[in-house]
Amino acid sequence: MAGDWRSDRIGAALNGENPTVLRRMTAGYAVIGDVQFLPGYSVLLVDEPDVQRLSDLPRSKRLAFLSDMEQLAEAVERACRRSDPAFRRVNLEILGNTDPFLHAHVWPRFDWEPADLVGKPVWLYPPERWHDERTELGARHDPLREAIRSELDRPRS
Repeated sequence: MAGDWRSDRIGAALNGENPTVLRRMTAGYAVIGDVQFLPGYSVLLVDEPDVQRLSDLPRSKRLAFLSDMEQLAEAVERACRRSDPAFRRVNLEILGNTDPFLHAHVWPRFDWEPADLVGKPVWLYPPERWHDERTELGARHDPLREAIRSELDRPRS
């Protein structure tokens, strides 16, 4: 599966073959996004491949997933705030319109974003931004990846 981990992201995470995994969480996996045009973009994947909606989970696991999402969001916020003084906030989204499995997007937002997009949903960025080789996940993102991991490992109050 190492060559096609993107076709089954959750299965690859369960098998230890998804290279984007940051940490195992209570109800899923924190992963760094394939694209980093907004540095720090991360996703929480549910740990059950057949779960499509939040409402498919029993209430206790639903709450655990939402707690994991909040923990990942805080980790991204802390890491991005330290790495970029133009950090603004984090946007959280559970959409499910394209990928058929439950996942939550954690989008850091920055003051340097184009004025016509900074206050709008990230999905309004032009399609070429989503497939730009200059911003695809790579070794240059390792320091930010480690910063997010470190934040995920911090004791919570």
